[in-house]
Amino acid sequence: MNINLLSANPLKHPAPALVIGCFEDHRDELFVACDAALDGCLGRLATDREFSGKADSCRLIHTLGKLPAERLLLVGLGKKDELNEERLRQAAGNAVQALRSARVASFATALHLAGARESALEAVCEGTLLGSYHFDQYKTKDRDERFSFERMTLLLPKGITVKEGRARADRTMALCQGVSLARDLVSHPGNVATTGYLAETARELAARHALVCRVMEMDELKQLGMNALVAVGKGSAEPPRLIVLEYKGAGDKERPVVLIGKGITFDSGGISIKPGAGMEEMKTDMSGGAAVLGAMEVAAALKLPVNLVVIIPTAENMPDGMAYKPGDVITSLSGQTIEITNTDAEGRLVLCDALHYAQTTYKPTAMIDLATLTGACVVALGHEASGLMGNNPRLIDRLKRAGERCGERVWELPLWDAYGEVMKSDIADLKNAGSRDGGSITAGWFLKQFVGKTHWAHLDIAGTAWGDKNRPCSPKGATGVGVRLLIEFLGAYRT
Repeated sequence: MNINLLSANPLKHPAPALVIGCFEDHRDELFVACDAALDGCLGRLATDREFSGKADSCRLIHTLGKLPAERLLLVGLGKKDELNEERLRQAAGNAVQALRSARVASFATALHLAGARESALEAVCEGTLLGSYHFDQYKTKDRDERFSFERMTLLLPKGITVKEGRARADRTMALCQGVSLARDLVSHPGNVATTGYLAETARELAARHALVCRVMEMDELKQLGMNALVAVGKGSAEPPRLIVLEYKGAGDKERPVVLIGKGITFDSGGISIKPGAGMEEMKTDMSGGAAVLGAMEVAAALKLPVNLVVIIPTAENMPDGMAYKPGDVITSLSGQTIEITNTDAEGRLVLCDALHYAQTTYKPTAMIDLATLTGACVVALGHEASGLMGNNPRLIDRLKRAGERCGERVWELPLWDAYGEVMKSDIADLKNAGSRDGGSITAGWFLKQFVGKTHWAHLDIAGTAWGDKNRPCSPKGATGVGVRLLIEFLGAYRT
């Protein structure tokens, strides 16, 4: 979708549709002017309770030539005192989905005029771009008749020049391109988005932004001693890999932030095989890897003043004759031995080697890992928040605040040592799975054993990486969760 910016009066701008925000308990100047031009139509809609301005509501009406815009899309914002950036994002997402249903390809929006000058334009632009995303690459029928948006015109308020508005819109577009990259990667089927595909995507990203990229193949992983990662991937014809990307936006002397994303491109469960129903969704088990690639795309495009390293341990977890088995004992890169009690608890195995590699190689100022790690997190938090654990209160607090600002909420779970008792093995240092009780926390506790003294946070995105229904800013399917959270965190990290 192209984005134009124009300093123009919404009442005088011709467009196939004009989007305006409406409050439940307040009629602003633009609403009153539109109502007057339409001979009181908007007021009658409110009186008759056909449209009251409640949040998450929309109403499209024809202006019948009484305004230069052919249609007026009314978007509910709820109560005026409750308006914030997230509500504006959601409103913009609702608006663009209503326009898609009406097949309106080009439109002008004044929705941001209802919000704060400092942030409303970005919120509306972000919600529009996120809500307009769709993935239909593998559909072959009616390709010529498919709907796609052509242009959005942002009608700028007084005091914001086109140059300033353009810069703000471009930053938002870069952010949403990173989210789209993550969504695309997760949406591809497992026979396309293989470990090699992720590696090639990283190489292309590095070429675009002059990053350092290194991909470690099976022989090098074995030589380094990444036996946990190798064990998970050795049952597949598609070899495991460790993907590393480096971006330097703050000079050579500053220690980096390391982002680690679980990259299981398909998870059958291995020998501890999963039930067949729903197994097709296990192509999404690389959502953490997709998120950190999307975040790197944005950080490099925006030239954020941080040093950033992205690490993706990637593998397929398959049950062939070479696959690792329950009862096996493997020696991880850290030297700690792990008894395998469940081959479907593979994510923590690929991550433990990546975490140890990251903290010993880069001496980072902070490490954050993202993983669709446990079904237990979905049971605990549903699909509204990602689970958050870590060893540093300040890092955890910063991630919480970043989540609130960008709308990708997180909820902290405890990591008390008592939870680790079930992860102790009789024959090795650790086992990779304990009881079902507190499953998200015990998995987080396991990861904590490989981070040393590095400030570290773990995000379990099992419940938020994929949606089974349409939401205003996230159509059904891959959400790209984590990209905006990480960029919000990184943007404020130095302040």
